[in-house]
Amino acid sequence: MNFRVGDVVEVRGEAEILATLDERGELDGLPFMPEMLAFCGRRMTVHKVAHKLCDTQTRSGLRRMERAVHLVGARCDGSAHGGCQTACSLYWKEAWLKRVGSGGEAFPEARTAARDGRLLPLLEVNTRKPAPEGGGSQEDEERYACQATELLRAAPVCLPVRSLGQYVTDVRSGNVGPARTVHALLIGIFNRFQAAGKRLLPERLWFREGRRWGFLRPGLRGRTPTGTLDLKPGELVRVKSQAEILATLNEDMLNRGLGFEEEMARYCGKVVRVQARVERCIDERSGRMLTMKSPCITLENVVCQGVHSLNCPREFVPFWREIWLERVTP
Repeated sequence: MNFRVGDVVEVRGEAEILATLDERGELDGLPFMPEMLAFCGRRMTVHKVAHKLCDTQTRSGLRRMERAVHLVGARCDGSAHGGCQTACSLYWKEAWLKRVGSGGEAFPEARTAARDGRLLPLLEVNTRKPAPEGGGSQEDEERYACQATELLRAAPVCLPVRSLGQYVTDVRSGNVGPARTVHALLIGIFNRFQAAGKRLLPERLWFREGRRWGFLRPGLRGRTPTGTLDLKPGELVRVKSQAEILATLNEDMLNRGLGFEEEMARYCGKVVRVQARVERCIDERSGRMLTMKSPCITLENVVCQGVHSLNCPREFVPFWREIWLERVTP
């Protein structure tokens, strides 16, 4: 349908969506999840054209996604997936949407958001993966399936940096402007140059220690510190400076297992509000539910902008340690 950012669409009814799904509740390997049913029949705005995504499971780079978009305000609430709090931006196949005309009317292919009692049971049963062979505890056996865990099947083709068509689509779709596209491309080329240098050159010839653009250099070896603020949703916080945060990270850029990345560094020094405390999230690789020993924080309107990942439109919500934040008095 050649959707663009800002287009108004209507999510089709359950019966129409069911007709597009296979026995696993999927279309082209992408699950339609129970959390998406609440949007059926609603008119929404295209936020990003999801023609590509970054692989956060195997770190293979970008993957090509066909005929999908993200919609404004449509994030997963985890209600059918054990209360997962990752808040992923949902993927919508074009077949699940219909365009709304300039006069505000939906085009006449299907005007009703008809409910279908067969859809929810199909979706619910497919929120779980089969138990692994060999048995184990019930907690170990329960594994979830969602759009995030199945993205490599939904987007099986790698998208190399040299594939110029992706940048044309970035601009034509309205995802980003030309300047942002050039900026992200230059960062992508530089990072691959650095990776090649580390692979092919002796260490003494590495530029800036072979680090990616942003040149984040952690300040610790071994055990990392912790800090507790007991932050609540709605409180104002300031993201600490880059130097203060780097002083809490080990050589793998981790603080007690949680990573800090270049995209997050772009928010250093900014004052924002706490969105939520995060205690549970699904591991994309295994589908298992992870329970955090120390809750993490998400911040309002703070997402990965894709500047360091060739303008990936996925807009993942970063998790923050409380030691990286400081409370601000209103």
